[in-house]
Amino acid sequence: MTMRLYRPVQGGLILEEGERPGTFRRAPEGFSIDLLFRQDDPLSLTRKLFASGTESPAFSPEDALLPPLESQEIWAAGVTYFRSRSARMEEAESAGGDIFYDKVYDAPRPELFFKATASRARGPGVPLGIRSDSTWDVPEPELTLAVDTRGAVFGYTVGNDMSSRSIEGENPLYLPQAKVYRGSCAIGPCLVVGEAVTPETGITLRITRHDTVIWQGSTTVSQIKRSFSELAAHLYRSNEFPDGAYLMTGTGIVPESDFTLAPGDVVSITIDGIGVLTNPIERV
Repeated sequence: MTMRLYRPVQGGLILEEGERPGTFRRAPEGFSIDLLFRQDDPLSLTRKLFASGTESPAFSPEDALLPPLESQEIWAAGVTYFRSRSARMEEAESAGGDIFYDKVYDAPRPELFFKATASRARGPGVPLGIRSDSTWDVPEPELTLAVDTRGAVFGYTVGNDMSSRSIEGENPLYLPQAKVYRGSCAIGPCLVVGEAVTPETGITLRITRHDTVIWQGSTTVSQIKRSFSELAAHLYRSNEFPDGAYLMTGTGIVPESDFTLAPGDVVSITIDGIGVLTNPIERV
């Protein structure tokens, strides 16, 4: 059983039953995403609210949406796929940092880093940024975990962890500048509460330029090396998140080294059972 939660630009929250899509109900006033992340049983709560909510026939998932985010921090895991390990070693080789990425892939402790506050995150259809001081920029399509205040994974969304490979490759210590900036992150189009993901779940990246597909690739969740509970446990170790957190799980789809995004490109990420997150690109 799953429930979908949308956050329309016009306000309020919309719920949709995962097994019977197409019927939308407005959540009661007072319900919030922060409240959901603090629940012991988020799925039961959303099902109860759906049953008691008022129908919203005018709503469509194609409407303007905000990211399903309020007070949550967004974090990310790196080098969780063999492909991302290879890409990070490639970009860092000239700076002598490739050995670090090789080691972390097999290490007991995963790579985790802070990605975005709510103000830096974007929703569907809103432009994402490539830095003006970067020359090599790529999107990173990532299954993103919703983790409650106690560190338990209760839901999923689609994430785009934008990255400056030129800045990170210059020196591994520049990772925060390569990853954290205005418009460096998008999540959406909805938050799926419940067990929506299996090892066979597909992840697809599609990039268009002037309405022409210039790059595409795909992978499956089975290629992630670490378990979701392991990643969440490390994030919450010696840390606290009073309103929960989103955790991106790394990417297994990396364009070749001669590819870079340009302003006007459109990035679409599809994750089976969750939805499509599409964002145009601009320079910031």
